[in-house]
Amino acid sequence: MTAASSRALGVDQPPAQRSDLDVLVGLLDLEQTDRDVFVGRHPDKVWSRTFGGQLVSQAIVAAGRTVGGRSVHAVNAHFVRGGDVKQPIEYRVDRHRDGRAFANRTVTASQNGRALFVMLAAFQDWGTGLEHAHEQPEVPDPETLPRVEESFEGLEDKLQMFINAPHPIDMRYINDPAWILKGTGERLNHNRVWMRADGALPDDPMLHVALLGYSSDTTVMDSIITTHGLSWGLDRIVAATVNHSIWFHRRFRFDEWVLYATESPVAAGSRGLATGRFYSRCGELLATTVQEGLIRHFPARR
Repeated sequence: MTAASSRALGVDQPPAQRSDLDVLVGLLDLEQTDRDVFVGRHPDKVWSRTFGGQLVSQAIVAAGRTVGGRSVHAVNAHFVRGGDVKQPIEYRVDRHRDGRAFANRTVTASQNGRALFVMLAAFQDWGTGLEHAHEQPEVPDPETLPRVEESFEGLEDKLQMFINAPHPIDMRYINDPAWILKGTGERLNHNRVWMRADGALPDDPMLHVALLGYSSDTTVMDSIITTHGLSWGLDRIVAATVNHSIWFHRRFRFDEWVLYATESPVAAGSRGLATGRFYSRCGELLATTVQEGLIRHFPARR
């Protein structure tokens, strides 16, 4: 019996399974409750606390809704406390400036009147001027590499936090991920990952920017721990994002392949700093990121 004939006969059909990307795109369609107030929700698949990339991406959308068609060129975010994944998040936008070419906003994300996250967002009309950029590193094509999910095989009991998390982004590591490096004993001071939305996206440029913002909080701290031969899931590591910044240099589509090349210049004072660059398939530098995170390692007792 076809679906169409079942509907004609009044037979109930199970709802179509929504992909993780569909869920994320839906979560970025924020509910507006006042002129500059928006509400975001969590997916059914969640971490123990609100994923930082979700806060960044929803805050980008909230700020973008208040500036019309102007493009975001920089965001600087500070994480104040962990979010409750069972509650919605309120995003309140403060308008600081609407100039001829620039606009500035602050977005405060809160639950029950307590701030979780504060982000400054700057918007600018695109212009022309001097141009130069770091060159993209030499890497193999993404089609030649396996999806990250394939690297979980044999480690399912150790990597449940990754396996059970949403996977709206198709990620393909060029180097081995931390949990594979742990088995080989190799240390690596950089990480390189091809990424794109796991499906086609609408043309809305702000949605593509928000998805890059979401993805920028994945893999960026890998280089902090792989420099020391450590791995998520296999070592006792406590990690939390403290602050996160992104500068957008060029227009892009995030349903096309981009390379996220990251490294860690320093770790000290129980914090690690990681930097990243997003490149297009043809080698254009699209965005630059800097993230500082709390990193604490508790070696196993011998």
